[in-house]
Amino acid sequence: MPERRSMPVLSLRDTVLFPGIATPITVGRLKTLRAVEAALRMEGEDKRIFAVAQRDAAEEPTPAGLFSVGVIARIAQVQRFGSGLQLVLYCERRAAAPRYTELDGVILAPVIELGDLPLRPGADDTLEALSREVRERAVEYGRHRGALEDVLKQFVSSTYGPAELVNHIAFYLDLPTPEKQALLETLSTEERMRTLAAHLHRQIGIVETQEKIRTTVEEELGERQRELYLREQLRAIQKELGEEDEENAAARLAHRLERLSLPPEVQQETRRELARLRRMGRETSPEAQVLMTWLEWVADLPWTQRTEDHVDLELGRAILDEDHHGLDDVKDRMLEFLAVRKLRMEQARGEGERGRAISRGPILLFLGPPGTGKTSIAESIARALGRKVIRVSLGGARDEADIRGHRRTYVGAMPGRILQGLKRVGTKNPVIVLDEVDKLGASFQGDPGAALLEVLDPAQNDGFVDHYLGLPFDLSEVLFICTANFRETIPAPLFDRMETALFAGYTEQEKHEIARTYLLPRQRKECGLREDQLRVSAEALGEIIGGYTREAGVRQLERTLGALARKAARRIAGGEIARAVVSTGGDVKELLGRARVRPERKLQQDQPGVATGMYYTQTGGDIMHVEASVMPGKGDFVLTGQLGDVMKESGRAALSYARAHAAELGVPAERLQRRDVHIHVPAGAVPKDGPSAGVTMAVALVSALSGRPVRSDIAMTGEITLRGTVLPIGGIKEKVLGAHRAGILEILLPADNEADLDDLPDDVRRSLEFYLVSTLDEAIALCLRHRPLRLEEPGPMPHARAS
Repeated sequence: MPERRSMPVLSLRDTVLFPGIATPITVGRLKTLRAVEAALRMEGEDKRIFAVAQRDAAEEPTPAGLFSVGVIARIAQVQRFGSGLQLVLYCERRAAAPRYTELDGVILAPVIELGDLPLRPGADDTLEALSREVRERAVEYGRHRGALEDVLKQFVSSTYGPAELVNHIAFYLDLPTPEKQALLETLSTEERMRTLAAHLHRQIGIVETQEKIRTTVEEELGERQRELYLREQLRAIQKELGEEDEENAAARLAHRLERLSLPPEVQQETRRELARLRRMGRETSPEAQVLMTWLEWVADLPWTQRTEDHVDLELGRAILDEDHHGLDDVKDRMLEFLAVRKLRMEQARGEGERGRAISRGPILLFLGPPGTGKTSIAESIARALGRKVIRVSLGGARDEADIRGHRRTYVGAMPGRILQGLKRVGTKNPVIVLDEVDKLGASFQGDPGAALLEVLDPAQNDGFVDHYLGLPFDLSEVLFICTANFRETIPAPLFDRMETALFAGYTEQEKHEIARTYLLPRQRKECGLREDQLRVSAEALGEIIGGYTREAGVRQLERTLGALARKAARRIAGGEIARAVVSTGGDVKELLGRARVRPERKLQQDQPGVATGMYYTQTGGDIMHVEASVMPGKGDFVLTGQLGDVMKESGRAALSYARAHAAELGVPAERLQRRDVHIHVPAGAVPKDGPSAGVTMAVALVSALSGRPVRSDIAMTGEITLRGTVLPIGGIKEKVLGAHRAGILEILLPADNEADLDDLPDDVRRSLEFYLVSTLDEAIALCLRHRPLRLEEPGPMPHARAS
């Protein structure tokens, strides 16, 4: 048949039109709107369009995405609404488009009308039988789908021919688009009738199965809400498939709970809740689901499960020494716990005790700078004890529910992180590491620090009540280890409940040993290097520690060694070298580049007005050079270096003392008249505060006023009063270690800090000389040059020299 002239193409999603059908169509997509507008602009009464189904559900049709067979439809009615059109199409004839073209956003196609194939000889009786079968099955399908009886009678009495009958039934039948399209493209009426009859039989079977499932559900369901209706439908479907689990979940849970050795109070509450669950009848209601979840939590918690502690003291010491160098105070405390545990176990066996905790777990606080091994030694303690470990990071926690959990009435409620961890490890006596306890926050949701008071109180935690559980749980056998960097930010009531172990910064020698024994082998392994492929000498390690790290711990040192190992691995893997030997500072610089750290060092010569003090930060101790200058002026006193209020007050106290005792200090009177005094502490970008710089400021100020230089080989610290008394301060160990790293061998300290010298490593004490002073006069006499030390007149100066 010759091609017609080109017609606009109306693409349809999930819809296949058949000849003889009149149907409304909503048009809203851009290309379909353009196609309709093109059809409406046609001259005369021929407002026709070629309607064809899309192969996919693309938002905008493309020529390649359209079937080739559709229908020629007349636009009988057009109504605008919003940005779209509502059309009434009358589908006239089936047609085929041999090709599609797109012009100005409108898809056009030359169409060829397709008629039905002629009937084969003797096919009239077959076609009549098929027509009756299709008509009867269509009526049966309509009854299943709830069609009105009047509509069905009208359909039975209709005079549709075979082709018209197929078109009407196929259009309204619930079939996928490809199957409907296949019916439209079939030109044999007999073949279309057979295919349609098969579709009707299959659809009737599907509808009957759905009705059977719905009937089974409705007999049991009654007037339950929609959610239960859907759940029961699913249950019925599973039953039809033979997948139903016949054992009741509630019964299984009750059996689990009965086998547990629960405390009497807990057992009574679980039995009461199980009875409530049985009265509800089904586990599918929302309240029953909440109750089931709560009972599962009770069943999963380790009410009586414990791990056996290792009570071999030598083995425990060996494990602790294997993982960490130094930290003797912490290791001794753990060995004491093991010793007590061992003796209590022997006592319990002799007295026939069983079940209850043999000894309560201690509550420890590891306090010190970052990178000093607080968290890692807590995990080593768990390994030495043979216990499981739970790590709870509290940094930034601002919700009380993190500790105590949520109440069961809230949607999505769950226990706190303490009980969650106990459930995960399955034992009631683990080691729980509460990391960064000094960084807890408080908000409108509660204060987690206050919630920890019960957890960390040995007198209360044997009956800890989580909000979600609502039942007492015994935490007395748990070994709690808290870690923190700053004492000041820990709430006082919480700090009072913990036994503190201080982690000071490592000395250069300790860092060297840690790097050689632990860090370097670990970095070799991570980079895939053998020991002979990367060797680092003691000199090179010293250069790395001094020139590339500045910290109290060893975290940055490990990162630097990792960078060294990676650079060596790259050269070895690239075939440049067979092995890397780092023996000198030049080798280190070649691999790591220039030194990143410029630590403070002692002054090379004595200078007036410059005294060496000591300070302590979270990264460890160090020295600082306090500078004082006197110049003609109006008598102003200036303090610079971003100093805090306490440090400024120390400077004013030093100036007042110098003015009041000018004669005794050898300060000429004219040096105090119409003179401006300026005290500066370098590193002005770093905030500084604290009273311990009082002695240093006073010595620098007296030196500047008297013109006598300060000894550069001595570092000092201490708070002062207007009477010239030197008061004790904190952080002695860290400050002394910082001065030792800077190369200073003589230290001036307040006399009341003599006991703190016991905290210093023995090798450091042996290499330093300490001067303990009680007054500022003694400090000035020791630190300023050109003044005889007439110690015999006021009596011997108290000092301690490390033996």
